[in-house]
Amino acid sequence: CPQELTFLTKQEILIAHKRFSELVPKEERDQILSARVPKDKVVTLPELRANPFQHRICRVFSTADVGDDSLSFEDFLDMLSVFSDAATSEIKSHYAFRIFDFDDDGTLDRKDLENLVNCLTGDADGTRLSTSEMDQLIQNILEESDIDKDGTINLSEFQHVISRSPDFASSFKIVL
Repeated sequence: CPQELTFLTKQEILIAHKRFSELVPKEERDQILSARVPKDKVVTLPELRANPFQHRICRVFSTADVGDDSLSFEDFLDMLSVFSDAATSEIKSHYAFRIFDFDDDGTLDRKDLENLVNCLTGDADGTRLSTSEMDQLIQNILEESDIDKDGTINLSEFQHVISRSPDFASSFKIVL
């Protein structure tokens, strides 16, 4: 029973099933458990459309072998479970770290932090930080978070910072 592996209630799983089914072509709906929804369809969900990390979210939760970031129903449930109110702060921070680790190397380095800031501020010329502003901001983030002073933020350093941020768990969510 998948209920034991999720933070979602039975009702939330039923809603998720309905929403996922709407993304699957009609002829594949009877095979919902083997269906995969392409990333470009997943990001049309209103809950993800405005999320600046939508592509990274698909990448982190996708179990696709081909690297197309498509989601199966199980992937979709995993994503919703992590972003649910019932998920623990530890689980949420683990996935946030993976989402922010743009090069998937297990640490947040200067390039990851730059990508993170650009996702949050927008990448357009009018909203983009200047090089000196970006350097200063990344320097401040590293001074605050890089406990072992190796120039990167590892998972435990990230979780330490998150533990001091009381609003993190409540803001790291997607509700269908």
